[in-house]
Amino acid sequence: MFVSSHDPSRAAMDTMIDRLDLDRIQNAVGRAEDRTAGEIVPVVVPRSDDYEETLRIYTGWGLAWLFAPWGVALVVLAAATVGALLARYVYPLQRLLAGSERLDETVHRRALQAFVEEEVFNTRDRTGILLFVSLREHRIEVLGDTGINQRVDPDDWAEVVARIRRGIKNDNLTEGLVEAIEMCGRLLKRKGVEVGPEDENELTDTVRTPGSERGDPEG
Repeated sequence: MFVSSHDPSRAAMDTMIDRLDLDRIQNAVGRAEDRTAGEIVPVVVPRSDDYEETLRIYTGWGLAWLFAPWGVALVVLAAATVGALLARYVYPLQRLLAGSERLDETVHRRALQAFVEEEVFNTRDRTGILLFVSLREHRIEVLGDTGINQRVDPDDWAEVVARIRRGIKNDNLTEGLVEAIEMCGRLLKRKGVEVGPEDENELTDTVRTPGSERGDPEG
């Protein structure tokens, strides 16, 4: 799990996804896979959860008016309302209230879900790699299948993640993903995940975003 310090707003997150250059990213995946048996699957989501329980906690504070003098009750109710709005719309506060451990667990669970939904496991030699970016939480995860994890250590992905993080910070997620994908190809080749005589494109090269479809690997 790697954490980014950049803090895009809700509008900025949506815009960042909308502005992705799908063709550039797809071509980068194709070039990287030309030199390795790895199958790279980039996934970008605006968030991994709505954190509604954080909102409910703040809203729940407002119920204290039932047991408090009216003066205090009004203050508590107002604080609960403001707190609920802040928790819903101010992402730094939301992350603070949720806590780093909760964010890590939530994004990791969402990354595992994406790993299954995008069928990253569905390769002959188990050489799929998920590049998962969750913008609201500032988390980036790289999940390799068993054929990758036998050769690549978790720490080897640090620079790949750093490239994505830098792209987000520079408001150019496309560039960050392209550089990270190209680095993946070089890393996998260096680690011996080489193209075999029967290698074929088993997973589509497109970046997955909310509402997108996997498509045909050969398309």
